[in-house]
Formats: sequence, structure tokens, C-alpha cells
Amino acid sequence: MTKTKPASATSVRMEENVDEIVSSIGPKVKRLRQEQRLSLQQLAVKAEVSAAAIHKIERNDMVPTITTLLKVASALDRPVTFFVEQDGRPDPVAFTPASDRPAVYTPHAGLTLAGVSGPYAPFRSAAALATVDPGADSGDKPLAHAGEELVFMLEGTMTFDIAGTRHEVGPGDALHFMGDQAHHWVNEGKGEARLLWVALRDS
Repeated sequence: MTKTKPASATSVRMEENVDEIVSSIGPKVKRLRQEQRLSLQQLAVKAEVSAAAIHKIERNDMVPTITTLLKVASALDRPVTFFVEQDGRPDPVAFTPASDRPAVYTPHAGLTLAGVSGPYAPFRSAAALATVDPGADSGDKPLAHAGEELVFMLEGTMTFDIAGTRHEVGPGDALHFMGDQAHHWVNEGKGEARLLWVALRDS
């Protein structure tokens, strides 16, 4: 496999910031809706957006268009900037109840991420319980980025190709690698794969 040129540290940090902002939109919408004691249907009527769309936004299953976000922001009496600004420095302790793991946005079809860690600031790592559908993979192009990745397999099997070396990871196995190596992952099994996926940025 041809090794791709790693992204610059600046571009990686920008991508991380964008992902963090996008992933925060849904929880902010849900928190405001609940604080204002609005049901999904009531907010949908106020915003003139379908209840199904709002539900997907809250679960981070859909990234809202600017038009949709404008409507939702107006209905919740907040400026759009409220939803896209990064929060102030959070407390250095983050508790994630098992019953309320936040959905983490991912562009990969067949991959579902439930966050189990705090935000990237002030922390330097992010972790999620990942569920990977059979046949799902990371795409046609190899991935390469700054930082490290650590996966711990809970159920099923996953195959990782890292710098041209194939690794079959089964229950109880762990794989730790530097992200600047060209890598690709796929679930070649017949059932779902579940794993703890940890990413550590480089700075």
C-alpha cells in the first residue's frame, strides 16, 4: 500500500476543532430544548423543522444545514453562534453516565461512536465505544493524521492495515499505532464488531 503524506499539524488541529464543534451542536440543542421544557414535536412546530430531523440532530446522526440551524436557533431564542462557538475551558473532570453517552459525529458509514471521554480541551485524548457494521470500512483512501490511536476489541473482529501490514484484531486484543502511518480498517466478519477506540492528539 502506498504511504500517503501526513496532514500538517495545523490542518489536523483545525479538523479536530471542526469535529468537536459539530459534535457539540446536538447536545446543545437537546439541553436547551429540555431546559425550556419543549417536546421534540413542540420544538419542531416552533422551528418549522420536522421532529425526526431535530431528533437526528440531537443524536449527532445528522449535521444541520445553516438554514435548519438558523430555524432551530431562532426557536430556542439563541444566536447561531451559540451552537458553533467552542465552550469555555471545561472542568478537568468529565463523568459520562452509561445511560447518557453522547453520540460522536463520524463521516464513515456503518460506524457508530458513543463517547466515553471528556472534550479535547483540556484533555488530550478522546475515547468512544464503537460499533462497526459488517462490511463497513474507513473508505477507499488510506487515513493518515497526527497523534496516536489505540483500539481494544470487545466483540467480533476487525482488520487493520497499517503501513502495509495486516492485523486481525479479535476479542481481548489491542492495537496501538501512530496515526501518521497510512492505515485502513474494515469489518470483514458476518456480525457487528464492538471496540473501545481511543485517539490521542500530538499536542
